[in-house]
Amino acid sequence: MRVKTKKKKLCLAASSGGHYEQLMMLKPLLDEYDGFVLTERMAYAADAKGIRTYHIMQVNREEKSCIFRMTINAFMSLYIFFKERPTFVICTGVLSMIPMCLLVKLFGGKLIYIESFAKVTSPTKTGRLMYRFADRFYIQWSQMKEVYPDAIYLGGIY
Repeated sequence: MRVKTKKKKLCLAASSGGHYEQLMMLKPLLDEYDGFVLTERMAYAADAKGIRTYHIMQVNREEKSCIFRMTINAFMSLYIFFKERPTFVICTGVLSMIPMCLLVKLFGGKLIYIESFAKVTSPTKTGRLMYRFADRFYIQWSQMKEVYPDAIYLGGIY
């Protein structure tokens, strides 16, 4: 009798802009794993061609609607999580991606977080939070070991 093994499912999660561009450097992983992309809804289309892409709301911690938008994103992430059932998430940030990262952890999955390439000597707020939860936390600059002593430095993903 043959035992059926469940294929791991990958969620690539990043906000729009530079975080998304960094994440797309990892797009070849989607050839190896069943997966999808989670990003923010923007005026321009940030869809990876040929890959299932889900959009959630952009969140700016400086705006009054921040809590409301995070709540909406939490529910949207919950829906996407149960629809897709990712076993791990690779995230390059930011705030709007936190619900999916925490959901994957809550349901026994793995979180891989990559701190932003733009941060050479100081952490991002999302990075500081995700450092506590990440199964693997990568930095792209060796100087960031002072901020994240247990992080893994492998250089830039560009």
